Amino acid sequence: MIAWLKQLKASFGASFIWLICLIYFTQGFRSFVWTAVSYQLKDRLQLSPSASQFVSSIAFFPWSIKPLYGILSDCIPIKGRKRIPYLVIATVLSLLPWLVLGLNATLRNSTWHLMIFLTVQNLGSAMADVVVDAMIAEAVRFERASFAGDLQTISWLAMALGGICGSLLGGFALTNLQIDTIFLLFSILPAIQLLSCALVEENSVDSNNSSSSRLVNGNSIQDEDNSLGKKSDIGNLRRKKSQKNRKQKAVVPSESKIPEKVDSLALRLFNSLKAAAYSLCHAFKQPIILRPDQ
Repeated sequence: MIAWLKQLKASFGASFIWLICLIYFTQGFRSFVWTAVSYQLKDRLQLSPSASQFVSSIAFFPWSIKPLYGILSDCIPIKGRKRIPYLVIATVLSLLPWLVLGLNATLRNSTWHLMIFLTVQNLGSAMADVVVDAMIAEAVRFERASFAGDLQTISWLAMALGGICGSLLGGFALTNLQIDTIFLLFSILPAIQLLSCALVEENSVDSNNSSSSRLVNGNSIQDEDNSLGKKSDIGNLRRKKSQKNRKQKAVVPSESKIPEKVDSLALRLFNSLKAAAYSLCHAFKQPIILRPDQ
């Protein structure tokens, strides 16, 4: 077990493994605080079963639209990065509702305010789950594909451990502590997760594109640079001609640039959805059929 963990640490880094384990442990440990939420809805607010189910359905709705978070992080990088900024946003959304509900009794005892804050908290948790899954997929693809199963194993182990600890401690905490104290205690995990995001470094999209264009199978593409030098003269001539044509044309209003940006964003979203649909069709095109040995 120790040797296995050392191999993962050497391959992916201690900070990356720590962040994955912490996020999945927090996801499993959510049973600790949701026991108190169920008690708050049933005994403190005295909601009927149908009203309590309605609040829970609205609060857990962000988990039903998880693919949108992945498409958003893939298509719209923040400062050239696709994962860590969204993980920070998701952690903040997971942290603030528990702090507010733990410190403000008025909002905690209001059904509508409690439902809104629980929905925001689930939005952050669902987004963090999607982002960390994408980080695992990218790490396996770029580092070592042989450790794909190992990362999934350690993530599910952390979630199972968090679920066991949350279930065992949730009832004990509800018996001996106040609900506001339980909310504040659980907020410690998202706070640690927020600090841990600073330990993981992520390359920007521009640096990834430049590095991939510089290396092809470990060799520098000098031939391409030579061909680009030869084509530079032709490019200069074409550029001069295009400048003359631009001077002859009328000036385009600046307002026309806004639809171009909207169209480019819509095109990127459409291409992302198209690639996802193609991947699903390709995966189910030739299903694996397991037959018993004859």
